[in-house]
Amino acid sequence: MQKFLTLAFLFFIGSVAGWVIELIFRRFVSSSNPEHKWINPGFCTGPYLPIYGVGLCVLYLLAQLGNYIGMDNGFFRKGTLFFVMAIMMTAIEYIAGIICLKSHSVRLWDYSDEWGNIQGIICPKFSIVWAVMGAVYYFAIHPYILGALDWLSKNYMFSFFIGLFFGVFILDVAHSTQLIVKLKEYSEEHDVIVRYEMIKASIRKRHDQTKEKYRFFRPFKSDKPLHELLREYADTFEMRKKYKK
Repeated sequence: MQKFLTLAFLFFIGSVAGWVIELIFRRFVSSSNPEHKWINPGFCTGPYLPIYGVGLCVLYLLAQLGNYIGMDNGFFRKGTLFFVMAIMMTAIEYIAGIICLKSHSVRLWDYSDEWGNIQGIICPKFSIVWAVMGAVYYFAIHPYILGALDWLSKNYMFSFFIGLFFGVFILDVAHSTQLIVKLKEYSEEHDVIVRYEMIKASIRKRHDQTKEKYRFFRPFKSDKPLHELLREYADTFEMRKKYKK
């Protein structure tokens, strides 16, 4: 039970921290947001990205296993650990991306312009980023959170807070999944793939141009039916034929 609560807390911290990282990345760096506006990242409504929550739990578990790598040389042992972390994080990224792409025809992110990318979902550049983040976690975070995690996992208020978070999170995922299902219906009808981040950036740009109220947490909310709204942003989609087998 204590281990479960520890992982639950890590999932919460990772999801929220990842949302902040992606928010800043999309604001100042990402090419999918050429206007460099503040855009809510991810497919959930709230300020969290579950893929980062899962990733932090994986980093935590791998860091604990680091001393069991059968190498006497500490440098190579840690290098191997960071390589494994990068592989695992890349695998998580690929699984999440390919499930949404294949089952719902929605591309949550797009690395198509990156060298060595696979289906626009993963690429070497971001695998290196995952390795660096794994190293940062191992040296700068992991040694200092073990005691705090142990205390929090035994605190009843902590358990209540985590339960509250997951209650809100599950409702949010259910609501956001309804939107993804509607996007799937549109994509199947028009034989396209919805590029999620690009269409959100286009919606933000349109609202700025027309001076309409922009809903940061609910960018797809409109007086128009969703299918009609999506037709206005047809230039952000890509053809799905090349993904058919």
